[in-house]
Amino acid sequence: MSGQRYTPVPGFGAEQRNSGYGFDDYDSRYPTPQRLSSYSTTPFHDRTPSTQSFKELPPPPHSATVPTAGLTMPLMSEFPSSSRATTGPRGGYFDPTSRQNIPSEHYYPMSDPSTFTDTRPARSGNKRKMLIWGGAILGVLALIGIIVGVVVSQVKKNNNSSGNSSGSSASTNGTNGSTLSNPNDPSKFAKDSNLHQSFWGFAYTPNLAQVPWCGATQTNVTRDIQLLSQITTRLRLYGANCNQTALVLQAIQDTKVNMTVWLGIYVDSNQTAYTTQLEAVTDALKTYGTDHVSGVTVGNEYILNTAGTTSTTSSAYISSVGEITDKIAEVNTTIQGLNLSKTLPIGTSDAGSIMSTRLASGVDYFMANVHPWFGSLPIDQAAEWTNTYFQETDVAVAATADNNPTCYIAETGWPTQSMNASEANDGAGSPQGDASVANLQTFLDTFVCQANANGTEYFYFEAFDEPWKAQFGGVEPYWGLFDSNRNLKEIKIPVC
Repeated sequence: MSGQRYTPVPGFGAEQRNSGYGFDDYDSRYPTPQRLSSYSTTPFHDRTPSTQSFKELPPPPHSATVPTAGLTMPLMSEFPSSSRATTGPRGGYFDPTSRQNIPSEHYYPMSDPSTFTDTRPARSGNKRKMLIWGGAILGVLALIGIIVGVVVSQVKKNNNSSGNSSGSSASTNGTNGSTLSNPNDPSKFAKDSNLHQSFWGFAYTPNLAQVPWCGATQTNVTRDIQLLSQITTRLRLYGANCNQTALVLQAIQDTKVNMTVWLGIYVDSNQTAYTTQLEAVTDALKTYGTDHVSGVTVGNEYILNTAGTTSTTSSAYISSVGEITDKIAEVNTTIQGLNLSKTLPIGTSDAGSIMSTRLASGVDYFMANVHPWFGSLPIDQAAEWTNTYFQETDVAVAATADNNPTCYIAETGWPTQSMNASEANDGAGSPQGDASVANLQTFLDTFVCQANANGTEYFYFEAFDEPWKAQFGGVEPYWGLFDSNRNLKEIKIPVC
Protein backbone atom coordinates (compact mmCIF):
# COMPACT_ATOMS: atom_id res chain seq x y z
CA MET A 1 0.00 0.00 0.00
CA SER A 2 2.23 2.62 -0.08
CA GLY A 3 4.62 5.02 -1.31
CA GLN A 4 2.40 4.67 1.08
CA ARG A 5 3.11 1.58 2.76
CA TYR A 6 0.96 0.16 5.16
CA THR A 7 2.59 -1.34 7.88
CA PRO A 8 3.71 -4.85 12.69
CA VAL A 9 1.59 -5.18 14.16
CA PRO A 10 4.30 -7.37 13.91
CA GLY A 11 1.71 -7.15 12.51
CA PHE A 12 -1.65 -6.40 10.95
CA GLY A 13 -5.01 -5.93 9.91
CA ALA A 14 -7.40 -7.63 7.82
CA GLU A 15 -8.47 -5.06 5.52
CA GLN A 16 -5.58 -4.49 3.34
CA ARG A 17 -7.58 -4.37 0.53
CA ASN A 18 -8.92 -4.47 -2.04
CA SER A 19 -10.18 -3.52 -5.07
CA GLY A 20 -10.28 -3.58 -8.63
CA TYR A 21 -10.25 0.18 -8.45
CA GLY A 22 -7.24 1.88 -9.91
CA PHE A 23 -5.18 4.60 -8.35
CA ASP A 24 -6.60 7.12 -10.71
CA ASP A 25 -5.95 10.50 -9.20
CA TYR A 26 -2.25 10.67 -8.41
CA ASP A 27 0.07 13.13 -10.09
CA SER A 28 1.13 11.45 -13.32
CA ARG A 29 4.61 12.91 -13.02
CA TYR A 30 5.35 10.43 -10.25
CA PRO A 31 4.89 6.71 -9.89
CA THR A 32 2.00 5.80 -7.63
CA PRO A 33 3.33 5.19 -4.14
CA GLN A 34 0.86 2.46 -3.24
CA ARG A 35 2.35 -0.88 -2.36
CA LEU A 36 -0.29 -2.81 -4.24
CA SER A 37 -0.98 -2.78 -7.94
CA SER A 38 -4.08 -4.92 -7.61
CA TYR A 39 -6.22 -6.46 -4.93
CA SER A 40 -7.82 -9.83 -4.66
CA THR A 41 -9.98 -9.42 -1.60
CA THR A 42 -13.51 -8.11 -1.43
CA PRO A 43 -14.38 -4.64 -0.12
CA PHE A 44 -14.34 -4.31 3.63
CA HIS A 45 -18.07 -3.77 3.95
CA ASP A 46 -18.77 -7.05 2.14
CA ARG A 47 -16.54 -9.27 4.24
CA THR A 48 -18.18 -12.14 6.06
CA PRO A 49 -17.11 -13.07 9.60
CA SER A 50 -14.41 -15.69 9.77
CA THR A 51 -15.47 -19.16 10.84
CA GLN A 52 -11.96 -20.50 11.23
CA SER A 53 -11.11 -22.14 14.52
CA PHE A 54 -8.35 -21.36 16.96
CA LYS A 55 -6.51 -24.46 15.75
CA GLU A 56 -5.89 -22.65 12.48
CA LEU A 57 -3.84 -19.92 14.16
CA PRO A 58 -0.36 -19.60 12.64
CA PRO A 59 2.70 -20.43 14.70
CA PRO A 60 3.91 -17.65 17.01
CA PRO A 61 6.36 -15.06 15.66
CA HIS A 62 10.01 -15.91 15.39
CA SER A 63 11.63 -15.99 18.82
CA ALA A 64 8.29 -16.12 20.64
CA THR A 65 8.17 -18.41 23.64
CA VAL A 66 4.90 -20.26 24.02
CA PRO A 67 4.40 -22.65 26.95
CA THR A 68 2.82 -26.04 26.33
CA ALA A 69 0.87 -26.15 29.55
CA GLY A 70 -1.25 -23.69 31.48
CA LEU A 71 -1.45 -21.26 28.56
CA THR A 72 -4.15 -18.69 29.28
CA MET A 73 -5.80 -17.56 26.08
CA PRO A 74 -7.48 -14.17 25.66
CA LEU A 75 -11.21 -14.09 25.17
CA MET A 76 -10.63 -12.57 21.74
CA SER A 77 -7.71 -13.42 19.52
CA GLU A 78 -6.72 -12.68 15.99
CA PHE A 79 -4.07 -13.17 13.41
CA PRO A 80 -3.31 -12.05 9.87
CA SER A 81 -4.72 -14.61 7.48
CA SER A 82 -2.37 -16.04 4.89
CA SER A 83 -5.13 -16.67 2.39
CA ARG A 84 -5.40 -13.17 0.96
CA ALA A 85 -2.54 -13.35 -1.50
CA THR A 86 -2.25 -10.28 -3.63
CA THR A 87 -0.38 -9.47 -6.80
CA GLY A 88 2.55 -7.22 -6.01
CA PRO A 89 4.10 -4.39 -8.03
CA ARG A 90 6.34 -6.79 -9.91
CA GLY A 91 3.92 -9.68 -10.31
CA GLY A 92 5.04 -11.43 -7.13
CA TYR A 93 2.52 -12.55 -4.55
CA PHE A 94 2.33 -11.52 -0.94
CA ASP A 95 -0.27 -11.36 1.76
CA PRO A 96 -1.59 -7.80 1.99
CA THR A 97 -1.95 -8.18 5.75
CA SER A 98 1.78 -7.74 5.90
CA ARG A 99 1.10 -4.07 5.33
CA GLN A 100 -0.49 -3.62 8.74
CA ASN A 101 1.26 -3.18 12.02
CA ILE A 102 -1.52 -4.39 14.17
CA PRO A 103 -3.41 -7.61 14.31
CA SER A 104 -6.75 -6.94 13.00
CA GLU A 105 -9.74 -8.49 11.41
CA HIS A 106 -9.56 -12.13 12.39
CA TYR A 107 -10.77 -12.42 15.97
CA TYR A 108 -11.76 -15.75 17.40
CA PRO A 109 -14.33 -15.57 20.20
CA MET A 110 -13.92 -18.30 22.75
CA SER A 111 -16.80 -19.45 24.89
CA ASP A 112 -14.52 -19.89 27.87
CA PRO A 113 -11.15 -18.15 28.34
CA SER A 114 -9.87 -21.18 30.18
CA THR A 115 -6.34 -22.48 30.26
CA PHE A 116 -5.11 -25.23 28.03
CA THR A 117 -3.53 -28.10 29.94
CA ASP A 118 -0.77 -30.37 28.80
CA THR A 119 -2.24 -33.88 28.94
CA ARG A 120 -0.04 -36.89 28.37
CA PRO A 121 -0.93 -40.59 28.02
CA ALA A 122 -0.43 -42.79 31.07
CA ARG A 123 2.88 -44.59 31.09
CA SER A 124 3.15 -48.36 31.46
CA GLY A 125 5.89 -50.65 32.77
CA ASN A 126 7.70 -50.99 36.03
CA LYS A 127 6.95 -47.74 37.80
CA ARG A 128 9.57 -48.23 40.49
CA LYS A 129 12.32 -48.91 37.94
CA MET A 130 11.35 -45.86 35.95
CA LEU A 131 11.45 -43.68 39.05
CA ILE A 132 14.95 -44.90 39.93
CA TRP A 133 16.26 -44.32 36.42
CA GLY A 134 14.46 -41.00 36.25
CA GLY A 135 16.05 -39.85 39.49
CA ALA A 136 19.50 -40.78 38.29
CA ILE A 137 19.03 -38.97 35.00
CA LEU A 138 17.70 -35.87 36.75
CA GLY A 139 20.73 -35.88 39.03
CA VAL A 140 23.11 -35.93 36.07
CA LEU A 141 21.14 -33.21 34.29
CA ALA A 142 21.18 -31.06 37.42
CA LEU A 143 24.96 -31.35 37.64
CA ILE A 144 25.33 -30.42 33.97
CA GLY A 145 22.96 -27.50 34.51
CA ILE A 146 25.05 -26.15 37.37
CA ILE A 147 28.22 -26.32 35.28
CA VAL A 148 26.60 -24.65 32.28
CA GLY A 149 25.08 -21.99 34.50
CA VAL A 150 28.44 -21.06 35.95
CA VAL A 151 30.03 -20.86 32.50
CA VAL A 152 27.21 -18.75 31.05
CA SER A 153 27.29 -16.46 34.06
CA GLN A 154 30.97 -15.81 33.58
CA VAL A 155 30.55 -15.20 29.85
CA LYS A 156 27.76 -12.71 30.47
CA LYS A 157 29.80 -11.02 33.17
CA ASN A 158 32.75 -10.65 30.83
CA ASN A 159 30.58 -9.37 27.99
CA ASN A 160 28.89 -6.81 30.22
CA SER A 161 32.20 -5.64 31.58
CA SER A 162 33.56 -5.21 28.07
CA GLY A 163 30.44 -3.41 26.95
CA ASN A 164 30.51 -0.98 29.86
CA SER A 165 34.16 -0.18 29.42
CA SER A 166 33.77 0.57 25.73
CA GLY A 167 30.55 2.54 26.08
CA SER A 168 29.16 0.89 22.94
CA SER A 169 25.99 -1.18 22.93
CA ALA A 170 24.74 -1.48 19.37
CA SER A 171 27.14 -0.93 16.54
CA THR A 172 28.53 -2.36 13.35
CA ASN A 173 30.70 -4.78 15.31
CA GLY A 174 27.64 -6.69 16.45
CA THR A 175 27.33 -5.67 20.08
CA ASN A 176 23.75 -5.83 21.23
CA GLY A 177 21.30 -3.25 22.55
CA SER A 178 21.73 -0.73 25.32
CA THR A 179 23.84 -2.07 28.17
CA LEU A 180 22.63 -1.18 31.62
CA SER A 181 25.41 0.17 33.79
CA ASN A 182 23.04 -0.06 36.75
CA PRO A 183 20.43 -2.83 36.55
CA ASN A 184 18.38 -1.11 39.24
CA ASP A 185 18.22 2.22 37.42
CA PRO A 186 17.20 2.10 33.72
CA SER A 187 18.09 5.78 33.38
CA LYS A 188 21.77 4.88 33.64
CA PHE A 189 22.82 3.02 30.53
CA ALA A 190 25.84 2.95 28.26
CA LYS A 191 25.58 5.06 25.11
CA ASP A 192 26.76 3.94 21.68
CA SER A 193 29.12 6.34 19.94
CA ASN A 194 27.87 5.05 16.58
CA LEU A 195 24.41 6.47 17.24
CA HIS A 196 23.33 10.08 16.76
CA GLN A 197 20.04 11.76 17.57
CA SER A 198 19.53 12.77 13.94
CA PHE A 199 16.06 11.42 13.09
CA TRP A 200 12.94 13.55 13.57
CA GLY A 201 10.96 10.48 14.61
CA PHE A 202 10.60 6.71 14.27
CA ALA A 203 7.73 4.31 13.64
CA TYR A 204 7.78 1.71 16.41
CA THR A 205 5.91 -1.41 17.47
CA PRO A 206 7.22 -3.37 20.48
CA ASN A 207 8.28 -6.92 19.71
CA LEU A 208 5.42 -9.42 20.15
CA ALA A 209 2.82 -6.73 20.79
CA GLN A 210 0.36 -8.73 18.74
CA VAL A 211 -2.70 -10.72 19.59
CA PRO A 212 -2.90 -13.58 20.45
CA TRP A 213 0.71 -13.80 21.64
CA CYS A 214 0.97 -10.54 23.57
CA GLY A 215 4.53 -11.34 24.53
CA ALA A 216 5.87 -7.79 24.87
CA THR A 217 7.70 -7.29 28.16
CA GLN A 218 8.71 -4.21 30.11
CA THR A 219 12.36 -5.25 30.03
CA ASN A 220 12.48 -5.46 26.25
CA VAL A 221 10.51 -2.26 25.69
CA THR A 222 12.78 -0.42 28.12
CA ARG A 223 15.84 -1.63 26.22
CA ASP A 224 14.23 -0.44 22.99
CA ILE A 225 13.60 3.00 24.45
CA GLN A 226 17.17 3.25 25.72
CA LEU A 227 18.39 2.53 22.21
CA LEU A 228 15.84 4.63 20.32
CA SER A 229 16.46 7.63 22.57
CA GLN A 230 19.96 7.80 21.10
CA ILE A 231 18.66 8.35 17.55
CA THR A 232 15.38 10.28 18.00
CA THR A 233 13.16 12.09 20.47
CA ARG A 234 9.83 11.06 18.91
CA LEU A 235 7.97 7.81 18.28
CA ARG A 236 4.65 6.85 16.75
CA LEU A 237 2.76 3.71 17.72
CA TYR A 238 0.23 1.89 15.54
CA GLY A 239 -2.14 0.48 18.13
CA ALA A 240 -2.75 -0.20 21.79
CA ASN A 241 -2.93 -4.00 21.86
CA CYS A 242 -1.08 -6.03 24.47
CA ASN A 243 -0.58 -3.14 26.91
CA GLN A 244 1.99 -1.52 24.61
CA THR A 245 0.89 2.03 25.41
CA ALA A 246 1.61 1.62 29.11
CA LEU A 247 4.81 -0.33 28.46
CA VAL A 248 6.23 2.46 26.30
CA LEU A 249 5.23 5.28 28.65
CA GLN A 250 6.58 3.36 31.65
CA ALA A 251 9.87 2.83 29.82
CA ILE A 252 10.16 6.54 29.06
CA GLN A 253 9.42 7.35 32.69
CA ASP A 254 11.97 4.84 33.98
CA THR A 255 14.76 5.79 31.58
CA LYS A 256 14.12 9.53 31.99
CA VAL A 257 14.93 10.11 28.32
CA ASN A 258 13.72 13.00 26.19
CA MET A 259 10.97 11.23 24.24
CA THR A 260 7.40 11.96 23.18
CA VAL A 261 4.95 9.54 21.59
CA TRP A 262 1.99 9.68 19.24
CA LEU A 263 -0.17 6.89 20.65
CA GLY A 264 -2.13 4.65 18.28
CA ILE A 265 -5.53 2.99 18.04
CA TYR A 266 -5.75 0.55 15.16
CA VAL A 267 -9.14 0.52 13.46
CA ASP A 268 -10.80 -2.15 11.36
CA SER A 269 -14.21 -3.82 11.43
CA ASN A 270 -13.78 -5.23 14.93
CA GLN A 271 -15.56 -2.83 17.27
CA THR A 272 -14.54 -4.82 20.34
CA ALA A 273 -10.86 -4.45 19.50
CA TYR A 274 -11.31 -0.72 18.91
CA THR A 275 -13.11 -0.24 22.23
CA THR A 276 -10.49 -2.25 24.11
CA GLN A 277 -7.68 -0.15 22.63
CA LEU A 278 -9.46 3.11 23.45
CA GLU A 279 -9.80 1.96 27.05
CA ALA A 280 -6.11 1.03 27.14
CA VAL A 281 -5.14 4.48 25.86
CA THR A 282 -7.36 6.33 28.34
CA ASP A 283 -6.09 4.19 31.22
CA ALA A 284 -2.49 4.93 30.25
CA LEU A 285 -3.19 8.66 30.01
CA LYS A 286 -4.76 8.61 33.47
CA THR A 287 -1.70 6.83 34.85
CA TYR A 288 1.13 8.59 33.04
CA GLY A 289 -0.35 11.93 32.04
CA THR A 290 0.51 13.81 28.87
CA ASP A 291 4.07 15.01 29.41
CA HIS A 292 5.39 12.44 26.94
CA VAL A 293 2.37 12.23 24.64
CA SER A 294 2.01 14.40 21.53
CA GLY A 295 -1.20 13.02 20.02
CA VAL A 296 -3.38 10.00 19.35
CA THR A 297 -3.53 8.47 15.86
CA VAL A 298 -6.79 6.70 15.05
CA GLY A 299 -6.40 4.17 12.24
CA ASN A 300 -3.59 3.22 9.87
CA GLU A 301 -4.52 3.16 6.17
CA TYR A 302 -8.14 2.61 7.14
CA ILE A 303 -9.45 4.65 4.22
CA LEU A 304 -7.28 2.96 1.60
CA ASN A 305 -8.10 -0.47 3.01
CA THR A 306 -11.84 0.02 3.24
CA ALA A 307 -12.50 2.20 0.18
CA GLY A 308 -10.15 0.25 -2.06
CA THR A 309 -9.40 3.35 -4.11
CA THR A 310 -7.53 6.62 -3.91
CA SER A 311 -10.20 8.45 -5.87
CA THR A 312 -11.22 11.17 -3.44
CA THR A 313 -14.57 11.64 -5.15
CA SER A 314 -15.82 8.04 -5.04
CA SER A 315 -18.71 7.10 -2.78
CA ALA A 316 -16.54 4.43 -1.13
CA TYR A 317 -13.89 7.03 -0.29
CA ILE A 318 -16.42 9.51 1.07
CA SER A 319 -18.00 6.79 3.21
CA SER A 320 -14.63 5.67 4.60
CA VAL A 321 -13.61 9.22 5.44
CA GLY A 322 -16.88 9.64 7.33
CA GLU A 323 -16.27 6.44 9.28
CA ILE A 324 -12.76 7.32 10.37
CA THR A 325 -13.56 10.94 11.21
CA ASP A 326 -16.49 9.73 13.33
CA LYS A 327 -14.05 7.52 15.23
CA ILE A 328 -11.66 10.46 15.59
CA ALA A 329 -14.45 12.62 17.01
CA GLU A 330 -15.37 9.86 19.46
CA VAL A 331 -11.79 9.44 20.63
CA ASN A 332 -11.44 13.20 20.95
CA THR A 333 -14.57 13.46 23.12
CA THR A 334 -13.40 10.58 25.33
CA ILE A 335 -9.88 11.89 25.84
CA GLN A 336 -10.82 15.52 26.33
CA GLY A 337 -13.30 14.30 28.94
CA LEU A 338 -10.36 13.15 31.05
CA ASN A 339 -9.49 16.79 31.85
CA LEU A 340 -5.82 16.22 31.12
CA SER A 341 -3.12 18.83 31.60
CA LYS A 342 -3.10 19.66 27.88
CA THR A 343 -5.32 19.17 24.86
CA LEU A 344 -4.08 16.29 22.73
CA PRO A 345 -4.55 16.49 18.95
CA ILE A 346 -6.31 13.51 17.35
CA GLY A 347 -5.54 12.47 13.78
CA THR A 348 -5.15 9.53 11.44
CA SER A 349 -2.51 7.86 9.28
CA ASP A 350 -3.10 6.67 5.74
CA ALA A 351 -1.69 6.36 2.26
CA GLY A 352 -0.17 9.62 1.11
CA SER A 353 -2.35 9.69 -2.00
CA ILE A 354 -5.73 9.77 -0.24
CA MET A 355 -5.50 13.25 1.32
CA SER A 356 -8.38 15.60 0.49
CA THR A 357 -10.01 18.75 1.82
CA ARG A 358 -12.81 16.57 3.16
CA LEU A 359 -10.42 14.42 5.17
CA ALA A 360 -8.29 17.35 6.30
CA SER A 361 -11.35 19.07 7.73
CA GLY A 362 -11.98 16.16 10.11
CA VAL A 363 -8.52 15.70 11.64
CA ASP A 364 -6.11 17.65 13.80
CA TYR A 365 -3.20 16.09 11.92
CA PHE A 366 -2.56 13.68 9.07
CA MET A 367 0.26 11.15 8.81
CA ALA A 368 1.08 10.09 5.23
CA ASN A 369 2.83 6.86 4.26
CA VAL A 370 5.25 7.79 1.47
CA HIS A 371 7.59 4.99 0.35
CA PRO A 372 9.91 5.47 -2.64
CA TRP A 373 10.51 1.71 -2.70
CA PHE A 374 6.86 1.07 -3.51
CA GLY A 375 6.92 3.91 -6.00
CA SER A 376 9.64 1.98 -7.89
CA LEU A 377 12.13 4.82 -7.57
CA PRO A 378 15.86 4.43 -8.17
CA ILE A 379 17.73 5.18 -4.98
CA ASP A 380 19.36 8.35 -6.32
CA GLN A 381 15.89 9.89 -6.81
CA ALA A 382 14.21 8.44 -3.72
CA ALA A 383 14.80 11.25 -1.21
CA GLU A 384 13.83 14.10 -3.54
CA TRP A 385 10.75 12.22 -4.73
CA THR A 386 9.64 11.54 -1.16
CA ASN A 387 9.78 15.21 -0.24
CA THR A 388 8.13 16.43 -3.46
CA TYR A 389 5.34 13.87 -3.30
CA PHE A 390 4.59 14.65 0.33
CA GLN A 391 4.59 18.42 -0.14
CA GLU A 392 2.39 18.40 -3.25
CA THR A 393 0.01 15.56 -2.39
CA ASP A 394 -0.44 16.05 1.35
CA VAL A 395 0.82 19.36 2.71
CA ALA A 396 -0.61 21.46 -0.11
CA VAL A 397 -3.97 19.67 -0.02
CA ALA A 398 -4.25 19.99 3.76
CA ALA A 399 -3.78 23.73 3.37
CA THR A 400 -7.03 23.93 1.39
CA ALA A 401 -9.01 23.07 4.53
CA ASP A 402 -9.96 25.84 6.93
CA ASN A 403 -8.23 24.09 9.84
CA ASN A 404 -5.04 23.35 7.81
CA PRO A 405 -4.02 20.28 9.84
CA THR A 406 -0.38 19.47 10.46
CA CYS A 407 1.02 16.84 8.10
CA TYR A 408 3.70 14.29 8.93
CA ILE A 409 5.33 11.56 6.90
CA ALA A 410 4.11 8.50 8.77
CA GLU A 411 6.54 6.06 7.15
CA THR A 412 9.45 6.26 4.77
CA GLY A 413 12.54 4.11 4.49
CA TRP A 414 14.40 1.53 2.42
CA PRO A 415 14.69 -2.26 2.90
CA THR A 416 18.06 -3.97 3.13
CA GLN A 417 17.31 -7.41 1.70
CA SER A 418 14.61 -9.74 0.43
CA MET A 419 13.64 -13.29 1.26
CA ASN A 420 13.54 -14.11 -2.45
CA ALA A 421 15.37 -12.80 -5.49
CA SER A 422 12.21 -11.97 -7.43
CA GLU A 423 11.29 -9.26 -4.92
CA ALA A 424 14.78 -7.96 -4.17
CA ASN A 425 14.40 -4.98 -6.54
CA ASP A 426 11.69 -2.33 -6.62
CA GLY A 427 11.53 -2.34 -10.41
CA ALA A 428 14.07 0.41 -11.01
CA GLY A 429 16.83 -1.98 -12.04
CA SER A 430 19.99 -3.11 -10.29
CA PRO A 431 21.74 -1.84 -8.28
CA GLN A 432 19.73 1.40 -7.96
CA GLY A 433 16.48 -0.40 -7.12
CA ASP A 434 17.95 -3.12 -4.93
CA ALA A 435 16.98 -3.85 -1.37
CA SER A 436 20.45 -3.46 0.10
CA VAL A 437 22.43 -1.95 2.94
CA ALA A 438 24.27 0.22 0.42
CA ASN A 439 21.02 1.73 -0.84
CA LEU A 440 19.77 2.21 2.71
CA GLN A 441 22.93 4.19 3.40
CA THR A 442 22.28 6.33 0.33
CA PHE A 443 18.72 7.04 1.43
CA LEU A 444 19.89 8.00 4.91
CA ASP A 445 22.58 10.27 3.46
CA THR A 446 20.19 12.03 1.08
CA PHE A 447 17.00 12.21 3.13
CA VAL A 448 17.51 12.55 6.89
CA CYS A 449 19.48 15.77 7.35
CA GLN A 450 17.89 17.37 4.30
CA ALA A 451 14.39 16.68 5.65
CA ASN A 452 15.38 18.09 9.02
CA ALA A 453 16.73 21.22 7.35
CA ASN A 454 13.60 21.88 5.29
CA GLY A 455 11.27 21.35 8.22
CA THR A 456 9.74 18.03 7.15
CA GLU A 457 8.35 16.17 10.15
CA TYR A 458 8.71 12.44 9.50
CA PHE A 459 8.75 9.07 11.22
CA TYR A 460 11.42 6.84 9.76
CA PHE A 461 10.39 3.27 9.01
CA GLU A 462 11.73 1.53 10.95
CA ALA A 463 14.00 0.84 13.91
CA PHE A 464 14.24 -2.96 13.98
CA ASP A 465 13.89 -5.83 11.54
CA GLU A 466 10.77 -7.90 12.25
CA PRO A 467 11.36 -11.65 11.68
CA TRP A 468 7.70 -12.50 12.29
CA LYS A 469 6.94 -10.89 8.92
CA ALA A 470 8.83 -13.67 7.15
CA GLN A 471 5.44 -15.26 6.59
CA PHE A 472 4.72 -12.45 4.11
CA GLY A 473 7.93 -12.90 2.12
CA GLY A 474 9.86 -10.38 0.07
CA VAL A 475 11.38 -7.40 1.83
CA GLU A 476 8.84 -7.27 4.66
CA PRO A 477 11.11 -8.42 7.52
CA TYR A 478 14.05 -6.17 6.59
CA TRP A 479 13.27 -2.47 7.01
CA GLY A 480 15.17 -1.84 10.23
CA LEU A 481 18.28 0.20 10.86
CA PHE A 482 18.98 -2.50 13.42
CA ASP A 483 18.48 -6.22 13.06
CA SER A 484 15.98 -7.98 15.31
CA ASN A 485 18.64 -8.36 18.02
CA ARG A 486 19.26 -4.60 18.13
CA ASN A 487 22.56 -4.79 16.26
CA LEU A 488 23.17 -1.78 14.04
CA LYS A 489 23.54 -2.81 10.40
CA GLU A 490 26.68 -1.90 8.45
CA ILE A 491 25.65 1.73 8.13
CA LYS A 492 26.67 5.10 9.46
CA ILE A 493 24.02 7.26 11.08
CA PRO A 494 24.07 10.77 9.55
CA VAL A 495 25.12 13.57 11.86
CA CYS A 496 22.78 16.53 11.43
